[in-house]
Amino acid sequence: MEEQVILVNENDEQTGVMEKMEAHRKGLLHRAFSIFIFNDKGEMLLQQRALNKYHSPGLWTNACCSHPRPGEEIITAANRRLAEELSFQTAIVPAFNFTYKASFDNGLTEHEFDHVLVGNYSLEITFNENEAMACEYKSVAIIKEEIEVNPEKYTAWFIIAFPKVMDWYNNQSK
Repeated sequence: MEEQVILVNENDEQTGVMEKMEAHRKGLLHRAFSIFIFNDKGEMLLQQRALNKYHSPGLWTNACCSHPRPGEEIITAANRRLAEELSFQTAIVPAFNFTYKASFDNGLTEHEFDHVLVGNYSLEITFNENEAMACEYKSVAIIKEEIEVNPEKYTAWFIIAFPKVMDWYNNQSK
């Protein structure tokens, strides 16, 4: 079965559905989500994308990201993908949304209205090797430094979202 994405306008109002790869070839705006997980020490969970991913293989990124299916709520989709990719469930809350567009060497373009969700989890993680080749918690200071020194090791959306997530996260703890 072909995986479909939800096409949206700049206000996240659905305008249609399209096969996922076609939407990425055409660079059409579609609904997505990104999950950021922190542990009890305030470290962020990073995932290194599997080498078989259709773009950004081997790059480090947030805990989990994907697209909701047509008719699927963001939180439901996020919980589904968190279980599929990282084999755990935890409470996640909506933080903010942002839109970005990034083109890749293979001719695909991510143009996403991205719903950012944040949660906490500190137990052991068993990741799906079809999705990730590694997972680890890192301090946000180290992540910030690594992005400044070696941005090519991180996904395009992570580099955009990371400072926004940290602003949101730091404002929650005040």
